[in-house]
Amino acid sequence: MRRPLIAGNWKMFKTVRESVSFVTDLRGRLRDVPDVDVVVAPTALALHAVATALQGDAIGVAAQNVHWEREGAFTGEMSAPMAREAGAQWVIIGHSERRTLFGETDDTVNRKVRAALVATLIPIVCVGETLPERESGQTLQVLDRQIQAGLDGVTGAELGTAVVAYEPVWAIGTGVTATPAQAQDAHAHIRLRLTQWFGVEAASRCRVLYGGSVKPENAAALMALPDVDGALVGGASLETAAFKKIVESARR
Repeated sequence: MRRPLIAGNWKMFKTVRESVSFVTDLRGRLRDVPDVDVVVAPTALALHAVATALQGDAIGVAAQNVHWEREGAFTGEMSAPMAREAGAQWVIIGHSERRTLFGETDDTVNRKVRAALVATLIPIVCVGETLPERESGQTLQVLDRQIQAGLDGVTGAELGTAVVAYEPVWAIGTGVTATPAQAQDAHAHIRLRLTQWFGVEAASRCRVLYGGSVKPENAAALMALPDVDGALVGGASLETAAFKKIVESARR
């Protein structure tokens, strides 16, 4: 059985001081929840400070984004090796906000995934359809395209350590959550494709998370689904009590 994973994406929230205060509080609250993997993704500025504050703790640290090149004239960017040196063990790649607001494509997602793997960062690769795509019945085709292109060149062994996050774009920050049936259908399809393209062993090890307005009120129903291995949490990860409830809901 895959170990549940809850990842909190803080987006552009929390100063360095606020970030350290938050994880100091969180690590104490989660000591009685040892059977769920937990990751937090602070801003790039807070990455090193959060990693230092969590040194020796089970809570993992993720970068929210990396560039695919190791170095170069890319103003404002951070490479995967830089994120690793700052203390990150994970990285979120292809989040819907990166795709819609900053023009990320399946190709750039793939480049970043490969760069992350070379730097020994665990990629959390985000996929998901827009509302028009869902309403026109294209959800599964969109998932196929994003998974196939985004993971192109990834080996079965690499996939086994990676994470895929299904985040329907129409549910990101809207307060609207996919129904359990919608989430399960998408997750089952993702698992099917991973099995077909990477093999049973790799697909059985790769965790698939749900992301999209996850909160304490709906987390238990989502975490109970057979193909949902955890959650990528946005706004609800910014408050320790709410985030802890979501983590607790993932216990098997």
